[in-house]
Amino acid sequence: MTATATVAAAGIDAAVASAGVFEVFTTRHAYLTFALLLCVGLYMMIANPHLVKKIIGLNLFQTAIFLLFIASAYVEGGSIPIVHSGEAATKTFVSPLPHVIVLTAIVVGVSLTAVGLALCIRIYDEYGTLRTDTLRDLMRDEGSLPSVAGDDGATDGGASDD
Repeated sequence: MTATATVAAAGIDAAVASAGVFEVFTTRHAYLTFALLLCVGLYMMIANPHLVKKIIGLNLFQTAIFLLFIASAYVEGGSIPIVHSGEAATKTFVSPLPHVIVLTAIVVGVSLTAVGLALCIRIYDEYGTLRTDTLRDLMRDEGSLPSVAGDDGATDGGASDD
């Protein structure tokens, strides 16, 4: 095989692979929604200085994971896994395990959200703010957090020491 034929074959393989990825995203909307929710939730948890908005980002992130579990459990033509007596188990069945795991994770997520919001209420009552940068400064002033070495009161250009 010549070098030109090899390059042409590689180009065709790349085109087929990119068409396959495009087909997955156009036919499986749940995976695209999963990616979008995951990115937005992760960005909110990392970049937002407000604690309640971080909790909302955590909920979006959790919802994305739930969607991934349910979407990956989908079986084309699958039915519920109940076999009646005297019937042969020849059909394609859907596993109920991912759905049970997601149901349990939803309960844990709601509990985590409730505890996080309760902590936010206590933090706001104590410090009067829910911004992490302001909380860090207030806690350093009262001595709860050690001061940063070389801290002369100047800002660090927006860098975080979390």
